[in-house]
Amino acid sequence: MTNYAFYDSKQKTTIVGTKVTPYEAAEDRAKKEQVAEMFDNIAHSYDQLNHLLSFGIDIRWRKKAIKMLKKLNPERVMDVATGTGDFAIEAARMGVNAKEIIGVDISNGMLDVGREKIKKKGMTDVIQLKYGDSENLPFDDNYFDAYTAAFGVRNFENLEKGLTDMLRVLKPGGTGFILEFSKPASFPFKQMYWFYFKVILPLVGKLVSKDNRAYTYLPESVQAFPQGDDFLAIMTSCGYTNVKRKALTGGIATIYTGEKA
Repeated sequence: MTNYAFYDSKQKTTIVGTKVTPYEAAEDRAKKEQVAEMFDNIAHSYDQLNHLLSFGIDIRWRKKAIKMLKKLNPERVMDVATGTGDFAIEAARMGVNAKEIIGVDISNGMLDVGREKIKKKGMTDVIQLKYGDSENLPFDDNYFDAYTAAFGVRNFENLEKGLTDMLRVLKPGGTGFILEFSKPASFPFKQMYWFYFKVILPLVGKLVSKDNRAYTYLPESVQAFPQGDDFLAIMTSCGYTNVKRKALTGGIATIYTGEKA
């Protein structure tokens, strides 16, 4: 584990946290390399296990974010940390009539599964999946009307660089939608949430997936990740304007939005 710090110029305070990596014994390797390996390892069981472990709530969360996105009538949409393309597929299915929906991810294993899903659904003319790093996205400045990122930004090697490059490829007036786990504070959500996250989820994940560490890393990464106003402050420090957040299901997850001036 390593520490990170972000200075919030608006509040004149420093936000300090801990960066966790999937494989702590491999701290000599970059976090992004470890994240790519972890998702390559679990790619073929990821969709089924993910929806099972979340009881399908993650699907409802994505739909809420997509309804917000749809109001913008975007022509070009980027889905960052697209994984197997669930967000991109759901956006197309729900009538986000964009000319282009491009998903990017650093795990070739997840992208391979996603491309097969898109092919079976007959969406290859609408959705493209590309290998890409959030810190160095393979797109021109001011290219997209909007971007989405579901449960991926906490895996970034450098959060500020990732958020800044995602902002770079947005058109002026464009909006970023970030869906991420957060930490509920009220009883009984808090107690139930952490028992499930720290005990049940790692046990089931270990039994089903090929990677014993993947579902232990998940609660650790959520615990370490800045949330709420702290995350909005980081977005602001990266250049986003009109930043907002919407808590979901008792604070288990949050949709963060920010615009490009």
